[in-house]
Amino acid sequence: MQKLTGLIVAVMGGDAREVTLVEHLADAGATVKTFGLPVSGGNIIPCREPEKCLAGVQALILPVPGVNQYMQLHSAYLERPLKVTGELLALLPSGSPVLVGMARKPLRELVESIGLDLVELMKLDEVAILNSIPSAEGAVQMAMESMPITIHGSKAIVLGFGRTGQTLAQLLSAMHAQTTVVARDPAQLARAVAMGLKAVHFNELMNCLSDVDVIFNTVPAPVLDKDVLVKVPSTTLIIDLASAPGGTDFASAEELGVKAILAPGLPGKVAPKTAGRILAQVVPRILLQRVKH
Repeated sequence: MQKLTGLIVAVMGGDAREVTLVEHLADAGATVKTFGLPVSGGNIIPCREPEKCLAGVQALILPVPGVNQYMQLHSAYLERPLKVTGELLALLPSGSPVLVGMARKPLRELVESIGLDLVELMKLDEVAILNSIPSAEGAVQMAMESMPITIHGSKAIVLGFGRTGQTLAQLLSAMHAQTTVVARDPAQLARAVAMGLKAVHFNELMNCLSDVDVIFNTVPAPVLDKDVLVKVPSTTLIIDLASAPGGTDFASAEELGVKAILAPGLPGKVAPKTAGRILAQVVPRILLQRVKH
């Protein structure tokens, strides 16, 4: 465990992932000021007011989902959501690191305009690859709960072959699903073939839909539009793992009688302790690198 003695860090909002992260940071010797988290113990200072939480800290850690479109902080525990403002962030010393899982454009622009150092954790391979494991397991769990058939022998399509798509396709294949990967990148398609998977370019997606049991989408773009959905059997299940609003036309899916579920952020829902430990593996090193001493 990397020693963080002398560091003073604020962790604001979040869910069970951030609770686990706070405990790890405190165990490593950091002083952790928290707002909106039910966690206590040595080196942990709970704060009732966000301004007090930020007073005297060297870095700020925001939840993995960051803020919504209204700049309200993601929190599983606050009764009233906190709006993140420039006045609030300006309490941090210039150049301080602000760590978040994913930053929407308004948060990114606000942090940069104040002269803070934004770090998006989910853009780091070491976080995203490990995070893809609970994402894949959670997606398969949802499919098992929603389908009247086993994963074994089912016909599954995985749209996108990035970090989550690769882990998910491997898991489905290991469970003996007939797994087809759909991607655009020739290198990704070649990698899928090398892994023993069927690989299809997005241009040929329409030809794969006649008897599919489940479609998992990992692409954060409108790939399952109405023109595609009309080709999907009504018995097919769609699980969309892309960040909101996902890549599925959910209104058209409902109109066509196709069950489609938007399921972003699965690690925090199905395996929050694991997801928190993943953050705890990476965040201390980033703090040591970025905090100005």
